[in-house]
Amino acid sequence: MTKHRVAAIIILLVGVGLGAYNYYAEVYPAADWARPFRLGLDLKGGSHLVYEADVSQLAAGDINDAMASLREVIERRVNAFGVGEPVVQVEESALAAAGAKHRLIVELPGVTDLRQATAAINVTPTLDFRTERPEGPEKEAILAAYEKARKRLAENQSLPDDPLLREDPYFIPTDLSGRYLKRAQVQFGQQALGPSISVEFNGEGAKKFADLTAANVGKKIGIYLDNVLISAPVVREAIRDGRAEISGQFTVEEAQTLVRNLNLGALPVPITLASTETVGPTLGAAALADGRRAGLVGLILIAVFLLLWYRLPGAVAVLALAIYAVLMLTIFRLVGVTLTAAGIAGLILSLGIAVDANVLIFERLKEELRQGDHLHGAIQDGFHRAWSSIRDSNFSTLITALILFWFGTSVIRGFALTLILGVLVSLFTALVATRTVLLAVAPTQKTRLTRFLFKSAI
Repeated sequence: MTKHRVAAIIILLVGVGLGAYNYYAEVYPAADWARPFRLGLDLKGGSHLVYEADVSQLAAGDINDAMASLREVIERRVNAFGVGEPVVQVEESALAAAGAKHRLIVELPGVTDLRQATAAINVTPTLDFRTERPEGPEKEAILAAYEKARKRLAENQSLPDDPLLREDPYFIPTDLSGRYLKRAQVQFGQQALGPSISVEFNGEGAKKFADLTAANVGKKIGIYLDNVLISAPVVREAIRDGRAEISGQFTVEEAQTLVRNLNLGALPVPITLASTETVGPTLGAAALADGRRAGLVGLILIAVFLLLWYRLPGAVAVLALAIYAVLMLTIFRLVGVTLTAAGIAGLILSLGIAVDANVLIFERLKEELRQGDHLHGAIQDGFHRAWSSIRDSNFSTLITALILFWFGTSVIRGFALTLILGVLVSLFTALVATRTVLLAVAPTQKTRLTRFLFKSAI
């Protein structure tokens, strides 16, 4: 009895302390310890960017993989700039034919400065390797088209619409690009006048690079960064280890910046900014207010039901729900979970799951009391017998939430994450907090008051 009362006091003190922390964090949001809630785009506003990807150089079968890689790279890039829960989606094209537009939708919560938003993405370089174009009619035709265009510009005339002007006269694009990059780092050679950059490819990229160098021994391979030739080394022999060196007129600072950007993700395909929009929290304030109202009304209704139906156990369950609420709010603050309208829905749903565990426990408790068990023994047996049902129901919910988190978009992941956290915290409050406090306050003798507090089960 004593140990249960001590444990119950500790749980209550922790709950009161966390509740006070959340209260004062709202009162003094500018304090260093406050850690304000992170709100998503739908609640806070931000930037909405639409990019068009140039997939003209890719085979039709490689477009989906390239767009998936592009999405991952951009999401990693904006995460590195501290943007909370970015939404990065590929807009599927209904056309499979060449020339179909492939777009990337980027939503950045809390970033209302469009220049800041585009800077987080546009500085990412595109890296690709090209083979030397052989001498012949094709190269001569491209060079002739460039010379003709140069003359027209000198005469202040507009450029002709010639597809040859989109071709590189000296190098031919290959399928080896930054999408296969594993890592990049700055290095200083003994003979180099300045820093160079070593790049290492992943397994698939190393094989492509080995095939590329083996087929071009004695020839140049152009290394392009953002469609600008920065190095054209001559291949001495086939390179089998998947490593290459980019040398150029780099300062130390330029090399370090380039390596950082490459490691954050070299874009697998070039992208251009098609449209931008600053999104205010449209209906966000209303959604946030409605979410708070729904949570408060739901908590009150649940508390009334528990008090009327279960009396003393219900009061303990209400106390456990209050501890659950402050624990969840503290986790949201300290872990930095980004709250969206979907996330708030997951939180409210987990509140119902927390109550479900208490209902199962209390119904088992009533059954044990009807069989004449001692009150404390009935509480212990009730929790023990209810565990299998609680375990199965909560684990099935966790499996579903994990699937949503793994395969869903960022918005769905926000819902799944809050639901996962809610289920885990509700298990703690139902099986630890409720049990400990109930054992601490339960009377030892069966009296008329005891029958009232535990309804008519005794």
